[in-house]
Amino acid sequence: MNAINKKFWAAQAWVEGRWQHDVLLEVGADGHWLHVQAGQACPEGAARLEGPVIPSLVDTHSHAFQRAFAGLAERREAGDDDFWSWRDRMYGLALRVTPEQLRDIGAQLYLELLQGGYTQVCEFHYLQHQEDGSAYPDELAMSWALADAAAEVGLGLTLLPVLYAHAGFAEPALRRDQRRFATDAAWVWRASERIRAAGRPLLHAGVALHSLRAAHAGDIQELQALVGETDIPIHIHISEQQQEVRDCLAATGQRPMQLLCNDFQPDRRWHLVHATHSTPEEIAQVAATGASVVICPGTEGNLGDGLCDLSGWLEAGVPISIGSDSHVTRNWVEELRWLEYGQRLSLQQRNVAAAPGREASTAARLFEAVRAGSAAPAGFQHWGLEAGARADFLVLDPLASGVAGLPDSAVLDGLVFASQGQVLLEVYVAGQRRLHQGQHEARAEIGARFLKTMAALA
Repeated sequence: MNAINKKFWAAQAWVEGRWQHDVLLEVGADGHWLHVQAGQACPEGAARLEGPVIPSLVDTHSHAFQRAFAGLAERREAGDDDFWSWRDRMYGLALRVTPEQLRDIGAQLYLELLQGGYTQVCEFHYLQHQEDGSAYPDELAMSWALADAAAEVGLGLTLLPVLYAHAGFAEPALRRDQRRFATDAAWVWRASERIRAAGRPLLHAGVALHSLRAAHAGDIQELQALVGETDIPIHIHISEQQQEVRDCLAATGQRPMQLLCNDFQPDRRWHLVHATHSTPEEIAQVAATGASVVICPGTEGNLGDGLCDLSGWLEAGVPISIGSDSHVTRNWVEELRWLEYGQRLSLQQRNVAAAPGREASTAARLFEAVRAGSAAPAGFQHWGLEAGARADFLVLDPLASGVAGLPDSAVLDGLVFASQGQVLLEVYVAGQRRLHQGQHEARAEIGARFLKTMAALA
């Protein structure tokens, strides 16, 4: 479908944070919205969309290779099991994946993310080198594998090459089983520059620091100097586990978010992944910087990380977004559902994220917060059904489970808290249809390659 000056019309669409009717949406030659206007009759030649239209979301935290590990760590034969034991088992996969296999895993994952309502993914990419730790002839072979996978599916991709230099706060180097991850600031900056210069459609890049334990003060300062004032996203894992907080306190006398804010002056370009364990003082510090947080409810629940202070982040006005991380979940509806349900279980309350007097609908407040927070982590200025944003959107099935028959005011609540199974009729990226009736035209081919790769890795 040609994106040039394409007009769409929806009887119902989520615009400016609410449902509006008779909405005309026009896509420019660059695949971005030229005009989005409610109260318009459907003009001749416009494509009439057959269900409620909502913006897609950005998956702001992904480790694509871990899709091949999803479902393989749900056994405990003896002893304790936590994030750290899971991580050691995950390294067994990380040490074996080839670029060709990563492309096949990535294509399957990215197709599933489209089906889950995402149209852009931020790839926190640290699996870089050959199995022995040496560089590929093209040191970005693994990055290009992911870019090829995203291009095949038609999903937007923001690659974030990761600075990963230490095994812990007091460790001078990496462990042997982390050899494929080893980078320094110069490597990361060079990789980001090459990706941004490639000129591939729908491909963007920023940089990432694995964590404060894996990138020490000198590493961070060197990368900050290289980035300078360049307006690109900067991501970092932070405060995911209590052990990380304890180790940071022991090594530096500060909690992780305290250390980051006090010593490295993050700004709006920074995106703090997980931020699970926080104090009110840390939330206030982060809020003052303009940085955002990236919450990954499915993975954080799967790994037993803990629950974030959702109300604290929302009330402080800190931008939030969501990520599928290890890909045990690949659907933003489920992520938002568990983001709220985790709070309900912890606090023994209902509708925790709602804001009476401002936004009584729990799903609407969460969805609108995450939509607004989706742009910056991916390197965009705008996201949603608004002029200037990329023309990405979802068409809901009006007969979908949990949605059918609801009044406008309850459609998002039904979608997030009552739907089951496939709810999307179509998915569009940059004005072009990528999924029809919930399916991708290359599904069978991509699935066959994925099964072959999984068999080889097994």
